[in-house]
Amino acid sequence: MGQSASTTTAVQNHIHHSRSKSRSTGVISPMKENEDSDDVIDVFEVGEFDYSSNIPDECVASIFQSLSSGDRKRCSLVCRRWFRIEGQSRHRLSLNAQSDLASVIPSIFSRFDSVTKLALKCDRRSTSIGDDALVLISQGCRNLTRLKLRTCREITDAGIEAFAKNCTGLKKLSCGLCSFGAKGMNAVLDNCSSLEELSVKRLRGITDGAAAEPIGPGIAAASLRVICLKELYNGQCFGPLIIGSKNLRTLKLFRCSGDWDRLLEAIADQVSEVVEVHLERLQVSDIGLAALSKCSNLEILHLVKTPECTNFGLVAVAEHCKLLRKLHIDGWKTNRISDEGLISVAKHCPNLQELVLIGVNPTRASLEKLAANCLNLERLALCGSDTVGDPELSCIAAKCIALRKLCIKSCPVSDQGMEALASGCPNLVKVKVKKCRLVTSEAADRLRTTRGSLAVNLDANEPEIPDASTSDCVANEVGQENRQMASQVGGSANIALSNTGRSNSFKARLGLITGRNLMACTFRRWSSFGGSFSSRNN
Repeated sequence: MGQSASTTTAVQNHIHHSRSKSRSTGVISPMKENEDSDDVIDVFEVGEFDYSSNIPDECVASIFQSLSSGDRKRCSLVCRRWFRIEGQSRHRLSLNAQSDLASVIPSIFSRFDSVTKLALKCDRRSTSIGDDALVLISQGCRNLTRLKLRTCREITDAGIEAFAKNCTGLKKLSCGLCSFGAKGMNAVLDNCSSLEELSVKRLRGITDGAAAEPIGPGIAAASLRVICLKELYNGQCFGPLIIGSKNLRTLKLFRCSGDWDRLLEAIADQVSEVVEVHLERLQVSDIGLAALSKCSNLEILHLVKTPECTNFGLVAVAEHCKLLRKLHIDGWKTNRISDEGLISVAKHCPNLQELVLIGVNPTRASLEKLAANCLNLERLALCGSDTVGDPELSCIAAKCIALRKLCIKSCPVSDQGMEALASGCPNLVKVKVKKCRLVTSEAADRLRTTRGSLAVNLDANEPEIPDASTSDCVANEVGQENRQMASQVGGSANIALSNTGRSNSFKARLGLITGRNLMACTFRRWSSFGGSFSSRNN
C-alpha cells in the first residue's frame, strides 16, 4: 500500500498544480459534443502534460476507492479519463428513487456499469419508481450483489420477480416500507441461489391473518446466513423460510406480532447452527427460550422487552448454551429475571465477554459469581438497576479483573463507589456514568487524576425526561443497516440521493411514542464510549 499512498500524493499535487496553471493561463476547454458529459472539462488539452497519464487505469481506480464520495465526484471532473475511470470503478451507488429517476436510468448505468451495491430510497411523501424502472436497473446491473429498497411503494410483485430473474447473483436484500408481498419475496428466494442475508421491515403487501401465503424456503434457503424481520403484522409467514434455512447463523425478530413460542420450537428442532438471536418486543415466553436452548452453538443472545421470559427460561439457555459470549437483557423492570438466572449464566457460561442488563436488579450475590466464573468479562453495562449501589460497584471493582469497559446509568451509586474504581479493575480503560445523581464531577476528576490512562465520561445531571434518550436511538436504528455512499449523477439534484428521510424531530416523537428507551440508547452510545456494544457478530 506504500506505492498507493505515494501515488495518491502525486495525484493530489498534480490536481493542485493543474488548478494553479489553469487559473493563470485560462486554458480550459469544454468537452466535445460526442463526449460523455457536458459537465467535464479537460485541463490537459493545450500546452500541458498530463502527469497522471503514465499511471495505469487500475492504479487510478484504486486511488479513487480510498476517497470519499464527494472527493470522487470532484476527481471525475478533472478530465475525461478520470471521469471514465471513476464511473467504471464505482461499486456502490445510492439513488433517490423518485418516479423521475426512470428517465435517466439508462444513462446512469451506462456510466456506472460496475455497480454491485445499490440503494434505492424514496421520500415517503413522493411517488417512487415502479416496476419498469426496476427492470431497467436489473438489466443494467446484472452483477448486483446487494440491494436496499426503502419506501418504494410503486414496486409490485411483478417488478420484484423480473428483477430476481435478472440479478440471480444477489447476496443481500434489505427492503422496508415497500408494497410487494409474498409472491415477490418468493420469487427472490426461488431465483437468487446465493442470497446470504435478508432483512424485511414493514412489508405492506403481506396479507394479515391465516390467509397469508407462506414464504420460502426456495433455493436461497441453502445459502441464507442472516434473517432479520422487523415490524411485520404476520412475520410468522416467514416460518417455512427460517425452518428451511439449515445454515442460518443469525436470527433477528423485532416487534413482530403473534405468538412465537411454537415457531421457535420448530426452528430449534430444524436449525442447529444458529449463533446469534435477537428477540425484541415479541410474544415469547420461557417455552420459546427453552426451545432456543437446543441451539448449543449460541454465542449472542438479546432479550429486549419480552416480559413473559423469566429466570426459568434464562436458566435453560445458560445450562445448554455454554458458548455464550454476549448477553443483553432489557427486563423492562418486570423483575422476572434476577439473581437466579444470572447466577446460572455465571455458572455455565465461562466464555461470557459482554453483559448488558437494563431494568434488571442484580445484587452482589450474582455479580460476585459473574466476576469469579466469567474471567473473560470485558464489557459490562448496568442501567436502570435499583439494586446496583456502592457495595455492588465496589464488588465489580474488586472482582472483575478482566473488565475493560464499564457503563453505569440511572443507578444509586455515589462518589464512594467511584472511588473504589481508582484501585480496582486493573485493565479498565473506559468508564461511563450517566444519570447517577449522587456522583459528582469532583469524584470523576479524582478518578481521572488517580488513573491517568482511564477515560471517564460523566453526565450525572442530565435532565430526567421520560424516554428522552429515544430520539437519537430511533434515528440510529433507521440508519444502521449498511452505510452507503451517496452519488450525485448527471448534475441533477433531484436524482442524487439526499436526506429525504424523516426529520430528526419526527424520529424523536416516534421514539417517545414507541417507548424505545434505555437499552437502544445505551447500545448507540457505546460508539462514543469507544466500545463495541453492537448487534453484529464480531
